[in-house]
Amino acid sequence: MSIKINDLTVTFKNKVTAIDHADLEIPKGVFGLLGENGAGKTTLMRVLTTVLAPTSGTVSMDGVLYCEANYPKIQRQIGYLPQEIDLYPGLTVWECLEYMGDLSGVPKEECRKRIQYYLEKTSLAEHRKKKMRQLSGGMKRRVGLVQALLNEPKFLIVDEPTTGLDPEERIRIRNLLVDFSENRTVLFSTHVVEDLAAVCNQLAVMKKGRFLYAGSMKELVRAARGHVWVCRLRDEVQAREIEKKYHISSKQLSEDGVQIRLISEEVPDIDCVSVEPTLEDAYIYISGQRDFR
Repeated sequence: MSIKINDLTVTFKNKVTAIDHADLEIPKGVFGLLGENGAGKTTLMRVLTTVLAPTSGTVSMDGVLYCEANYPKIQRQIGYLPQEIDLYPGLTVWECLEYMGDLSGVPKEECRKRIQYYLEKTSLAEHRKKKMRQLSGGMKRRVGLVQALLNEPKFLIVDEPTTGLDPEERIRIRNLLVDFSENRTVLFSTHVVEDLAAVCNQLAVMKKGRFLYAGSMKELVRAARGHVWVCRLRDEVQAREIEKKYHISSKQLSEDGVQIRLISEEVPDIDCVSVEPTLEDAYIYISGQRDFR
């Protein structure tokens, strides 16, 4: 399963361009999508789920072109967990999932087996008889993920799947997505860099409708090497002055001062030590490189 995006542009009626001549190939496995709010990630996912038609450019799934004639065929191959989800508050978890499975055309007996399997995988089995309106936000996210998996899609798109989950639940969901991605494609859009570091080797960084980077996580981290520094400062006053000049990826207070981790194209003009970048450092570095390709 491979998704190819060529010269994709999406411009809305108010003349705002959400995606600007973007090219990307999404391979098999878990593929990460990083970007700030307004980067165009949600618009891209709406195009990939056939909800929104592009203004120009093309998208194809295993050679099948995204167009109105092919939408029914493509939609059968897609599962989608949107960022905002509100599933039938008056139904129980089980009833809601049975209904969603029926809408997806999953045979009833097979649907029940899958519901049981995924409820156990997401630790929701004991809540199967609860009404949807009784669930916490994190539990609703997990039900939303189960509904996206019911038709066993070849292309699964998940938008912030770990929002509202505690650390154990996040790990469980990440592991489930990795298991599911065998011989399938999972597009994992998130602001939580730690989640992508745990589940994928390939990712894209999006900003203002364009891809600043697309490729391996190792290469992204390598690109930031030599641009990440740690320094110890006297106090918070000095730290605030430094924050005006550099991107700060972390700050720690201690009894003897403040330690900061900063991103800089050049060697900073303060006493500091070069350190190996993390994925989060690399994301901040690349996002600040306007002309990086």
